[in-house]
Amino acid sequence: MGVTRKWVFPILRLVIFAAIAVALVKIAFLDGATSPEQSGAVPTGQIEEPTVAAALGTIKNDVVLDGTVNADAPATVKATLAGEVRELPVAAGQHVDAGAVLFTIRSETPGEILGDGTMGSPKVKTEKVTAPVSGTITELSVIKGQTVSVGEAAAKIAPPSFNVTASLTPQEQYRLLTQPTEAQVTITGGPAPFTCTNLTISTGGAAADPGTTPEGMPTEGSSGTSVRCAVPADVRVFAGLTAEVTIPAGIAENVIVIPTTAVEGGAETGNVHLRLEDGSTELRPVKLGLNDGTMVQVTEGLAEGETVLQFVPGAPAPSPEEGMPGGFVVAG
Repeated sequence: MGVTRKWVFPILRLVIFAAIAVALVKIAFLDGATSPEQSGAVPTGQIEEPTVAAALGTIKNDVVLDGTVNADAPATVKATLAGEVRELPVAAGQHVDAGAVLFTIRSETPGEILGDGTMGSPKVKTEKVTAPVSGTITELSVIKGQTVSVGEAAAKIAPPSFNVTASLTPQEQYRLLTQPTEAQVTITGGPAPFTCTNLTISTGGAAADPGTTPEGMPTEGSSGTSVRCAVPADVRVFAGLTAEVTIPAGIAENVIVIPTTAVEGGAETGNVHLRLEDGSTELRPVKLGLNDGTMVQVTEGLAEGETVLQFVPGAPAPSPEEGMPGGFVVAG
């Protein structure tokens, strides 16, 4: 019995462990080395790039921006004559109409020396300085009896009018095929949507002063491109309100449209990868029209029903929104 425990059992354990090791080696190395022909397994998977067919549709090109309501900047009143302030019938905080007299300047210059050596009568000139706009006098920096010079700032008048401003990206500028003159504005928690007129687009330092904050401080200028339009006088708004600015930039009906993800380029011209009958692709130049940010109009180079790759090869992966065509397109 002692011999069995000392020699037989250990030998049996070694034999069992050796058999297990051989089986594992066979599974890990020998079975995996079998060729597809020997095993009968043939790969059948195939990766296909998604495609989309050019279709007729209606594309509405509205550029929607986040904007802010601003009070129009105050108008600066300057002295138009060097002299002494004589009459000052107004005060700071007072409302005045356009053309109202703010103050009168009197200028007196010595007369000419007459033939008999005496001094002639002095030449007197008066100038009435008027309000350039209707509004409230927010600043009055002259007093009666003060001497002023030509061009010296004397007062500021804040008009009771407002404007809406918004920033415009270069990509959004491409979508504006023509210069817009008005926009539709929706005030958050405000009145019904209204038409904002006299729309202007300015870049960097060329932008007009957008206005002031509710505290009366001037708003900061923008180094980019900004949109500015005037709020109608009968619409009640306040400086600082947020707004949604919708600029209509055209509508095209019954035209060829494809997703923007299928086009190399986004304005005027581009390239698409056309899927051929044999499964290969062909790079084809196209001309582009309206673009709503999701779908783009193809004006030349692609016919209805032709199939193109939905995503440009090598382009960054689109977001879920970009991958699913939508927006303002209605299929025909």
